[in-house]
Amino acid sequence: MGKVTGFMEYQRLQEASEAPQSRKKHYKEFLVHLDDAQSKVQAARCMDCGIPFCNNGCPVNNIIPDWNDLVYHGDVKQALEVLHSTNNFPEFTGRICPAPCESACTLGINEDAVGIKSIEHYIIDKGWENGWVTAKVSTNKTGKKIAIVGSGPAGLAAAQQLARAGHDVTVFEKNDRVGGLLRYGIPDFKMEKSHIDRRVEQMQAEGVTFRTSVFVGKDFPASVTNWSKETISPETLQKEFDAVVIAGGAETPRDLPVPGRELKGVHFAMDFLPLQNKVNAGDKVKDQIMATGKHVVVIGGGDTGSDCVGTSNRHGAKSVAQFELLPQPPEQENKPLVWPYWPTKLRTSSSHEEGCERDWAVATKRLEGKAGKVDKLIACRVEWKDGKMQEVPDSEFEMKADLVLLAMGFVSPVQQVLDAFGVDKDARGNAKATTEGVGCYKTNVDKVFAAGDMRRGQSLVVWAIREGRQCAREVDTYLMGSSVLPR
Repeated sequence: MGKVTGFMEYQRLQEASEAPQSRKKHYKEFLVHLDDAQSKVQAARCMDCGIPFCNNGCPVNNIIPDWNDLVYHGDVKQALEVLHSTNNFPEFTGRICPAPCESACTLGINEDAVGIKSIEHYIIDKGWENGWVTAKVSTNKTGKKIAIVGSGPAGLAAAQQLARAGHDVTVFEKNDRVGGLLRYGIPDFKMEKSHIDRRVEQMQAEGVTFRTSVFVGKDFPASVTNWSKETISPETLQKEFDAVVIAGGAETPRDLPVPGRELKGVHFAMDFLPLQNKVNAGDKVKDQIMATGKHVVVIGGGDTGSDCVGTSNRHGAKSVAQFELLPQPPEQENKPLVWPYWPTKLRTSSSHEEGCERDWAVATKRLEGKAGKVDKLIACRVEWKDGKMQEVPDSEFEMKADLVLLAMGFVSPVQQVLDAFGVDKDARGNAKATTEGVGCYKTNVDKVFAAGDMRRGQSLVVWAIREGRQCAREVDTYLMGSSVLPR
């Protein structure tokens, strides 16, 4: 490594951020990437550990020690080449990935882990600033046509890899803009959408065609029609293309089957979050769900719930509370027990810092309202015994609630898409396709492959990129007999 004793000499430095009360007034990103001197110091903390567990902790197997060493020596352009060799979109992961690589960092056993995510953020932002990110146009055209259904991180990664292999790639997206859940599931204050736009421009220069407002399927939910203007059948794609990759997101939300669920003012998180992103993009949105002046209750303690908290605060909510069904996790994980795996511990997001009442081991019993609109939530305390949840006696309480947002995760991809293609499903309703052996990522239907959330269910952006890349290699092999694309 560049500085063998760096991990003993330097402390971890967090990226600078705008103060919570200030950043709540806008929807722009508020984190600032490290400067040149800071990134060199942080890269110097990467120790010569012998076995870089961070490589396997990262789903795309980023070659982290190598680009840390290059950053330390000031060769950021070469560091970007190494970073891009495993990750098509580090500007996405450098902003919204929870960094499982850092949980696997050897230094993290008894010190603060290396700030891998902040260094990745620095490398890619410097790459864009200096014009190092350019189109890589294939000079060896194969004449093969491939359709990608879904333009989230899995679909984009697969499309870019296949275009660089010389194939003619068309991406179909049911929404009016490219990006899938990156576009309409991630708030702008976590990732501004200009990052997607410039990648789309790069991919178009590489030969990828994007068709938006197109739903691929037959019978589809009414909500989809609000976005799509055109429908294409799977049979049409199978006839016109040599291979099809279905790479949509896990968009079927987990519902809350309690009395009062039908009241106005109770919404899924993904009915709430995308509308603000559309407004930020300059669209005029009719009947936008607003938290302004309301008592907001977010049910679900994960990232989507946190995004609802941040957006509600920016709307000017009167109060924001967030409930989680599971017990409160410990503030510090048991590192000897869990390292190098992802630990269960209390995580406080930037949205929580902006103002939120958080509570754990809480179950919603019913919702009550007046004139058909919710105004009260009745909940209780729960405890877990022998793996079963039980209500704590005499623990029922009520909360004022003008807006209830359901953010309890996603159970599966849109079933209408899978049914239309006729692909086999696993027990969780995902497309059934193996990742090992012969025929990886291929479904039971001829020509049809599946990757990302469509195959593995709700997961991280970095897992989607990994699956998109690996699926691209399998499609290339299927069409050409072999592939030089990395797996």
